[in-house]
Amino acid sequence: MERKKVNSSNIRAIGYDSGGRLLEVEFSNGSVMQFSNVSSELHRRLMNAPSIGSFFKDNIEEEFTGRRVK
Repeated sequence: MERKKVNSSNIRAIGYDSGGRLLEVEFSNGSVMQFSNVSSELHRRLMNAPSIGSFFKDNIEEEFTGRRVK
């Protein structure tokens, strides 16, 4: 999955597969987490959030189960 670099202190890049509704987050420490069943609307809101890190923590990390892939 291709990830796009983002401007965040804790998150390096974010990828999204709309067909599989899979969100992939690469953190600044190099770890990568995948989150299933994330809507394209939520992904769009994440990418456009004033603070990507805060939005991720409040709306994805606390609402979806993540799986570490790296």
